[in-house]
Amino acid sequence: MFRGIGGGATSCVVLTLGAVLAGCTGSDLSSGSGSPGGGSSASNQPGTSPLTNPDGTKPGLAPISSEKERAAARELIDGLAVKGRGPKTGYERDKFGYAWMDSADGVPFAGNGCDTRNDLLKRDGQDIEFKSGSDCVIVSMTLHDPYTGKDIAWKKKEATAVQIDHLVPLSYSWQLGAARWNEDKRKQLANDPLNLLPVDGPTNSGKSDSGPASWLPPNKPVRCAYVVRFAQVAAKYELPVTGADRKTMLTQCAAT
Repeated sequence: MFRGIGGGATSCVVLTLGAVLAGCTGSDLSSGSGSPGGGSSASNQPGTSPLTNPDGTKPGLAPISSEKERAAARELIDGLAVKGRGPKTGYERDKFGYAWMDSADGVPFAGNGCDTRNDLLKRDGQDIEFKSGSDCVIVSMTLHDPYTGKDIAWKKKEATAVQIDHLVPLSYSWQLGAARWNEDKRKQLANDPLNLLPVDGPTNSGKSDSGPASWLPPNKPVRCAYVVRFAQVAAKYELPVTGADRKTMLTQCAAT
């Protein structure tokens, strides 16, 4: 047994996908809001499968396709608690710490002298150029966006073209239980690389604080991988999901 972020006991299988997933790689052929199959080829999409990236320190988000991996994904999702979304009353971004703080204890990259946003750009970007005299501040890079499947040539002067997505949105977490967490745990969720992906800005803006039942990446082959990362975060932080979200997540990783 493993003692989670919130202090309660949770299964190692739920938190890290356990030995069932060790060494798994692959690509996802899921598509549609609730229908598996279809979409563009997954084989040429770069990134790391969430099944081999339980701490979120490896770059990108690669699709999942093998039946063994999809079965393991469903096992993880099946283990999530279900609860209805509560009111948004009292939610403020600042209750999860100031944006991209480097001092959220207990998560990878914290305390390394670079803010969380630049840590994530460095993790996922290619052809990176730093600001003169800095080994933290990135001024240009190329990003493969898992949500659209497109490559983005990004420059800091057009900062919003790439946004850092909280896979489990902070407002969503607030309504599902984070309102009762202590401040340290909320800071961890907001800065945990497992819960963070640099993605196309306009696409991320369209997601808002939706769960999987309301929003999935337009890039269909990555949808099972996306909901697995969502489930990994929920399991790590002992956070329930809505019934509709869990149903959608299972559908995205259904057997092909």
